[in-house]
Amino acid sequence: MNDFSLAAPSSVLPLTLGRYRIAGTSRPLPGGRFAALLSIASGRGSASTGRLVRFDTAFETPHAAERYAIEQGRDWVQAAGLRQALPY
Repeated sequence: MNDFSLAAPSSVLPLTLGRYRIAGTSRPLPGGRFAALLSIASGRGSASTGRLVRFDTAFETPHAAERYAIEQGRDWVQAAGLRQALPY
């Protein structure tokens, strides 16, 4: 079972940035706080790849956790674009 099977439905819409699709969601933690989860996918069919990222920070609300995940996904996509632009 992955973390997304325990996740609450996201109130933040998935985004498509270039060739990447990013989605943030949250899952409840003991004590009433929430963890942020991020999915980054690219490609289609047998050529698709995906990453799942869990963050250690606990958030007061599910929405705050989801927004954080999306922000981190945007940063990752931007950094991936910069890595592809490097001449080596």
